[in-house]
Amino acid sequence: MAGDKAVSVANKPQMRGLLNAAIKRNLILSLTFAGISGFAFQQLVGAARKKRYAEFYRTYDAEKEFEEMKKKGLFQSC
Repeated sequence: MAGDKAVSVANKPQMRGLLNAAIKRNLILSLTFAGISGFAFQQLVGAARKKRYAEFYRTYDAEKEFEEMKKKGLFQSC
């Protein structure tokens, strides 16, 4: 039993390049999360907004809107 090691040697802590490693990890994580959130925003908010604008302009009648504003007296020159 004298040849068996009962206690193992612990690894030394990394001292050199620790800041660079942390910056690299944080940069990769932040770019990944920014990309995921940007894509999610585009799909969840942008697509719905684009669809609502398309529907509005498909049914929009500028002449009718102008006549309604003219009847209400919103224009001084008309």
